[in-house]
Amino acid sequence: MSADIVFSLHRFSIAFGNMKVVDNLSLDIRRGETLALVGESGSGKSVSALGAMGLLPASARVSGERRLSGTDLSTLTATKWQGIRGNQVGFIFQEPMTSLNPLHTIAKQIGETLRLHQGLTGRAARERVRELLVQVKLPRPDELLDTWPHQLSGGQRQRVMIAMAIANRPRLLIADEPTTALDVTVQQDILALLAELRETHGMAMLFITHDLNLVRRHADRVCVLYRGQVQETGPVSEVFNHPQSDYTRTLLAAEPEGRPAHLVPSAPALLETRQLEVAFARPKRLFSRRRPPFVAVHPLDLHLQRGETLGIVGESGSGKTTLAMAILRLTGSTGEITFAGDRIDHLKGDHLRKRRGDFQIVFQDPFGSLSPRMPVADIVSEGLRFHQPELGSDDILRRVTRALQEVGLPADCSARYPHEFSGGQRQRIAIARALILEPQLLVLDEPTSALDRTVQKQLVELLRDVQARRGLSYLFISHDLAVVRAMAHRVMVLKDGAVVEQGDCEQVLHSPRSGYTQALVDAAGLSG
Repeated sequence: MSADIVFSLHRFSIAFGNMKVVDNLSLDIRRGETLALVGESGSGKSVSALGAMGLLPASARVSGERRLSGTDLSTLTATKWQGIRGNQVGFIFQEPMTSLNPLHTIAKQIGETLRLHQGLTGRAARERVRELLVQVKLPRPDELLDTWPHQLSGGQRQRVMIAMAIANRPRLLIADEPTTALDVTVQQDILALLAELRETHGMAMLFITHDLNLVRRHADRVCVLYRGQVQETGPVSEVFNHPQSDYTRTLLAAEPEGRPAHLVPSAPALLETRQLEVAFARPKRLFSRRRPPFVAVHPLDLHLQRGETLGIVGESGSGKTTLAMAILRLTGSTGEITFAGDRIDHLKGDHLRKRRGDFQIVFQDPFGSLSPRMPVADIVSEGLRFHQPELGSDDILRRVTRALQEVGLPADCSARYPHEFSGGQRQRIAIARALILEPQLLVLDEPTSALDRTVQKQLVELLRDVQARRGLSYLFISHDLAVVRAMAHRVMVLKDGAVVEQGDCEQVLHSPRSGYTQALVDAAGLSG
């Protein structure tokens, strides 16, 4: 084996029972090289990395050759694995909230890997943690040291995971969808940082992603998987410009396209806010004055017509989700919120609960937002049973069947559980749960970020179709400007909780007035 090869798999296979999920995978990654592993959800990308690093349950049958810098990984004991994982091999997992310990501060979690592998403790470890937070472009690093995972946005938690993964300058970095929760500008910053570490330390990177634009810009070679089998592999430019397999051509063509339906100019207003502001009190430390509250959303005015989609874009921590939570009355705020002609900012108790059926939300994570203990029929009908308790079981079943059919799922799936579905199917279940109440407003919080490009395209078409048939209004929160362009009539750009600019989607994305918006557009590859 060449001395430059850091990591290799040869005829590597994984099976669960009689099902082979990875079949004869072979790949090499050299020093300073990035190999991208791409394919749809369920193609075997993540399980290949987990199996190679001995992180699958004992029920998995792993075979074939796997080596790290010449070391046969299949011969390692549990003790030797502890010296490799987190040290010679760094991991960035897709879901940072479940990867971070909710009971430990950020400083303690990153410091733990420094203590275990470098022996750093106390002030030296804290200073090194601060350096890492600065390195991954996290704002207010001194303040973030003593925060908890739940106090950070999804993108900020992902950057903490990246800081933890690179803390010991590993030989191999396995990055499993490392930028899924990040906005486009931070994506570029993080991948540029990883590229710098590759060049400086000769680090090899296995980059698992569904974002082919990032592969085109940041990977040296690409390996395309479909149902656990390699379709083709080679230099990125060669595979993307001259794909040999039909499956690769399908992936490359799966970009969100089209534009939202024409909006009637005279459509009445559905949602309006005036001087809406969200501020959070900071904790008071012993023998010190309480610091001024943290303003997550500065006073802003918002207007949304019936049948209109307003895209909310901005970096992680810019206040996008907080703004939506305030509009839905799920977090405290000041200012006026008018919905369908009625002020709702003062509603409480039963009056607010009765109104909630008119506005629903679809969350970013289609697995975490569905109860694993409930079948699909109960998940979809839960809100209906609460808001309309007078409905009989036959009426509820008919409404569930109709909602599932509307989102493209067969009625016979209603007895199954969330873990039996793909990510795209789970997101359709979440949409059916929202639609069954026949709301007037749907808040979509990063609904496509965890999905591969082919499923994103299907979901965008579904949402446009549902909007046209029902006359729904959407608040569409996303860091993916290609998806926003395909969905939104207007767009509002937020930075640090303040509106940078807003207006017609095509005009803002093609002729941005602010440098910040221009940076977002450039990073998304939409310029020109």
